[in-house]
Amino acid sequence: MQYLALAARCLLGLVFLASVSTKVTGPAAYGAFVRSVRRMRLFPPALVAPVAAVVVVAEAAIVVLVAVPTVATALAGFAVAAGLLLAFAGGIALTVRRGTSTTCRCFGASTVPLGPAHVVRNLLLVAVAVVGGAAVLSGGSLRLGESLVAAVAGLVVGGLVTVMDDIRGLFRPTPASRGR
Repeated sequence: MQYLALAARCLLGLVFLASVSTKVTGPAAYGAFVRSVRRMRLFPPALVAPVAAVVVVAEAAIVVLVAVPTVATALAGFAVAAGLLLAFAGGIALTVRRGTSTTCRCFGASTVPLGPAHVVRNLLLVAVAVVGGAAVLSGGSLRLGESLVAAVAGLVVGGLVTVMDDIRGLFRPTPASRGR
């Protein structure tokens, strides 16, 4: 079970590292993120900037917490990740249900509007956090070879999660093929 915990740590660590890094690369990137939160219309205008800041701090905290190799920090990281991802899923679901059209600023600039796939992605990541938290409690030691496989598996899946919109875009019909 420790290998599952390690894979979950790597997966979520990479996902949140990619997410936070695309928001803090400069004032323009952060401003675009704040505007995307505003366009979701989930918070009164006065709370948009503080909520955006809390999201960035929470994402950075998750990266640190899952990277520190202790049970306590892993559990805290998984708990914060699950809570934040549930909030994201709920916020996106509400935004989509209202018919508000805004793009996902999850991993930087995107032209893909928020939709059900983003909700599903976040709920699957909640499951990873819950399973990771349960696995880290199982105890046990790790061997180097198996640890490397688990870490690489987590990083590969995490990398795929961060480019999900791009991958989905590869399978969308082109405007020319829609008219046929």
